[in-house]
Amino acid sequence: MRRTKPIGRWAGITLLLIAALAFLFPFYYMVVGSFQKTPDTTIAGAFPRFGDLSLSNYTAINSRLDIPQALLSSGIFTGGVLLCTVVFGVLAGYALARLHFRGRGLVFSALVLIQVVPFQLLMIPLYVLIARDYGLSDSYLGMILPFAINSTAVFIFRQYFLQLPQELFDAARIDGAGELRTLWSIALPLVRPALLTAVLLTFIGPWNEFLWPFLITKQPDKQPLAVALANYISNVASSVANPYGAILAGAVILAAPAVVLFILFQRHFVSTDLGSGVKG
Repeated sequence: MRRTKPIGRWAGITLLLIAALAFLFPFYYMVVGSFQKTPDTTIAGAFPRFGDLSLSNYTAINSRLDIPQALLSSGIFTGGVLLCTVVFGVLAGYALARLHFRGRGLVFSALVLIQVVPFQLLMIPLYVLIARDYGLSDSYLGMILPFAINSTAVFIFRQYFLQLPQELFDAARIDGAGELRTLWSIALPLVRPALLTAVLLTFIGPWNEFLWPFLITKQPDKQPLAVALANYISNVASSVANPYGAILAGAVILAAPAVVLFILFQRHFVSTDLGSGVKG
């Protein structure tokens, strides 16, 4: 019986390794394909010759697009969405978790219901509201407003705030702390994993969003990187020497910030000891 435990352990490790390789292979193929000078759509393209690797696909993109300006537009758009998501999400999540008011259950039910409504269903009325009624077309504010409040982030913050011991809030109120002071000094330091999770999940959405910004603005200097790359892939990539490599190079440029952000934050995606502030 003792001999079967190492075998089972190594079998589990082998299965996990195979699953990890299968998950990472598309990313590997994307990166390798982006450096190929000549197109190769066969399985052998995943193992190219060293002499066939170059930066020509990235040079082709850089010659057709203003990548620094596109990155700046993406940073403004995504940064504005992140700021609004964190501020409104924390306030709304704290209110739903720790404040008692009439209709709180109804508000939470509406929050859950909103999560099942696809954004594409609301795109036309939102476009009419933003562009015609508010006159915010060709502006960063018009791109940010529809994503300013993220129901998923509110739900995440609410669930984390519910896990905090009630004794912490009772002690803060006895000491005379108001709700905002309690939120800032007591609750937020204990829900850091929720903050990082909400930031990462929110970042991926607006960073990769191309349809909504494309509807709001046609000005090249305000179009985020995803819109610029989508235009490049649909209109220009087919005319270059290696269209597949150009598409993969664009995908690498778009995916790199999200991958870097995940690598930086992944070690913080663990639950903290929420009860560590309570004695006994």
